[in-house]
Amino acid sequence: MGMMARKKTVVLYPGFGVGHLTPMLELAKVFLRHAGDSLDVAVALAEPPIMSAGFHAAVARAQAANPSVSFHILPTPAAGEPKVEEEPLVTIIRFLRATNAPLRDFLRSHSPPAAALVLDMFCADALDVAAEHALPAYFLFPSGASGLAVFLALPAARAAIGGAGGFGSLGADAVLTFHGAPPLRVSELSQGLAEDGESCRAMLRVAARMPVGARGILINSFEALEPRAMEALRDGRCLPDSPTPPVYCVGPLVSPGGAADDDDRHECLRWMDAQPDRSVVFLCFGSLGAFPKHQLAEIAAGLESSGQRFLWVVRSPHPPGAAVATAGEESFDEAELLPAGFKERTKDRGLVVNSWAPQVDVLRHRAAGAFVTHCGWNSTLEGVAAGVPLLCWPLYAEQKMNKVRIVEDMRLGVGMEMDGEGFVKAEEVEKKVRWVMEGGDGEVRELRKRVAKAKELAAEAVEEGGPSDLAFVEFLKDLFEASHQGLVHV
Repeated sequence: MGMMARKKTVVLYPGFGVGHLTPMLELAKVFLRHAGDSLDVAVALAEPPIMSAGFHAAVARAQAANPSVSFHILPTPAAGEPKVEEEPLVTIIRFLRATNAPLRDFLRSHSPPAAALVLDMFCADALDVAAEHALPAYFLFPSGASGLAVFLALPAARAAIGGAGGFGSLGADAVLTFHGAPPLRVSELSQGLAEDGESCRAMLRVAARMPVGARGILINSFEALEPRAMEALRDGRCLPDSPTPPVYCVGPLVSPGGAADDDDRHECLRWMDAQPDRSVVFLCFGSLGAFPKHQLAEIAAGLESSGQRFLWVVRSPHPPGAAVATAGEESFDEAELLPAGFKERTKDRGLVVNSWAPQVDVLRHRAAGAFVTHCGWNSTLEGVAAGVPLLCWPLYAEQKMNKVRIVEDMRLGVGMEMDGEGFVKAEEVEKKVRWVMEGGDGEVRELRKRVAKAKELAAEAVEEGGPSDLAFVEFLKDLFEASHQGLVHV
């Protein structure tokens, strides 16, 4: 492979949010493994005006765990305060557009010079900065091949409906079909798309811009997990009227875990050491997943009556009237939030953890038996790579769509039944937890077989010479070629 004459830097720009930083960090490790002698890796970060809970803690953890990667928090641009009543997604995209100015300054002053930019999907406006610097720009799409197939098709699908009202005008239960994805109800589209408001328009602009400006799109998935979606993307069926950039399936980009010394191990892992193999249900709902008190009470009652062992990560409920996006990592009062006597009655078989647990290590622990998840894509892949069945409880963003993919397409989990408000009753928690853990029927045995096979394929994908490893080598060839084409570095 032709290497560059002098060392340059690949700049990863994950935009905002811990969920978008995580796969970028894993991508940084792949860069260093394959091209560390010829490329430095820098991560440029913007501290968001909203959804900033845990930002500095996450960056500090990332820096400590990735000493070979340089981290730069860009100066906050003068983007103005979030407008009253502005939808969070609109605030974020507007903020990231304003962050083009500090990103431009960073690229101009950085040494060694940049060879390429890898952008998060919401940083599509940074394509302007890449063009000014004559830098090849790639995207890391954070939500799998099927998610990308739907995302790229959205502008044309919305145009086909015409008129005001958009997807929502079809009705919540109307079924939409996209190449490479299972059928989706309107209510299962990513948050904000069903209403024809500013969020929808902002998302459609990103979806329209990404394939035009990108030299390639990296996907955090592996071919064997989503063969139908990869085929549709390769054949150009998701964008029938314009070319689809090359798509590289380079995942699963998940942390291998297990780095902490015994002394530093989280208390929950020591607790799991004392549990039998595959006996613990792990409940964790992502960096923004918090429930109101009445839902916590239902989960507690369901876990208690199930008789199963459990490890449950609980976050404080949001203050009344606060958006989901403002969840913090503040400590919570168990006596205040959980039913009286719950902890005492379940102390021999359950552990409640405040706010955060080392999820990858928990899922890969021999005692992990099932994962009740919000279906964030990183969590989904961590569950798949660990070989644990998924009980799907989607909350926000594109998680309802991910749930459909997990249940219908990948067949690696089942959904939790919920009412129209997303509320899950104690009886449903008990029923699903017992079903997956007691595993008496053939359906559960088949599910566990599929999950074990997916774990095997996930590991093979990223091994040297595996499909995702080879796809990354292809991408790297393209990046070196692009940075050799006499591009000007300012």
